Amino acid sequence: MIGVRRVWLVRHGQSESNAGLPTDGPGTAPLTALGREQAERTAAAFTAPPDLVVSSPFVRARQTAGATVARFPGVPYEEWPVEEFTYLGGLHGPQTTKDQRRPFADAYWERADPAYVNGGDGESFRMLITRACAFLDRLADRPEEGLIAVFTHGLFMKAVTWSLFTGTTEPDAEAMRGFRRFNGACDVPNCVITELWRPSGPYGFRVVGGGTAHLGELSGTEVSPVVLD
Repeated sequence: MIGVRRVWLVRHGQSESNAGLPTDGPGTAPLTALGREQAERTAAAFTAPPDLVVSSPFVRARQTAGATVARFPGVPYEEWPVEEFTYLGGLHGPQTTKDQRRPFADAYWERADPAYVNGGDGESFRMLITRACAFLDRLADRPEEGLIAVFTHGLFMKAVTWSLFTGTTEPDAEAMRGFRRFNGACDVPNCVITELWRPSGPYGFRVVGGGTAHLGELSGTEVSPVVLD
């Protein structure tokens, strides 16, 4: 497709947190053996080298991207701020599981305050949407055509697509409740690929529904819709 910017948003492979194991914070959980297999399947799904590989700085995303980087060592690699939504802040304590964090996650979303920050290294919902919009702007500002592969996280992917669907840039409480409903109705399995593409012309990015056919029997739909993973 001539004159088109294509972006693959790829959720990381299964992490130890996804598998119910305790972790030491939002950025530290590594991939499981299954997650590493999913990363290899994702790398094999490219029929040609991407023009750029981007990863979140979180370990599980970098490890997932690593399989594609290894397959295409000549492709540039960059880390962008496309990490997961860290809304639990200090409540994401060391050696806690997603089940132990669930009550805090539920309380955060029920509060429905888009400016609220839990403390520590947490961010507000408004900060998440600002980060998602900045990501889209950064993609739009790149002049070259071709494919960018972005290895990121479930809630961040949902924030990007929800922002495109709704046009929301400064969410209020009702918008935050709407995102929670969208979040609960939208599954983003590990290593799903959701494509964005932007043809030349007056319109912005469009969303192409995600798929997991490249994972075969390693595909799964068991995701945690509201708990940081």
